[in-house]
Amino acid sequence: MAKHKKKQGAPFKSTQPKEEKDNGLLLGDLLNADTIKKLKGQAEELKQQEAAKKLQARQEEEERKAQEQKRKENDFAYLLENSDPNWSKHN
Repeated sequence: MAKHKKKQGAPFKSTQPKEEKDNGLLLGDLLNADTIKKLKGQAEELKQQEAAKKLQARQEEEERKAQEQKRKENDFAYLLENSDPNWSKHN
């Protein structure tokens, strides 16, 4: 078996001088206030959309369970199988 040699390229070098990287700037410091405000607005909108989707899914699940329960309550065989066989309690 022949071993393949990996090509050794130059490691990734930053285009910024080292002293600029270490000055502690954050992304928020580099963007203007209007851009940050827009990004925060979009993030809030996405959170609201996700919450609305979760609420909708929960409501649909509750509706599905209610319909299933109603179907079971109208099924005599299901009621007979799942009812308490001790009828003396209902006297």
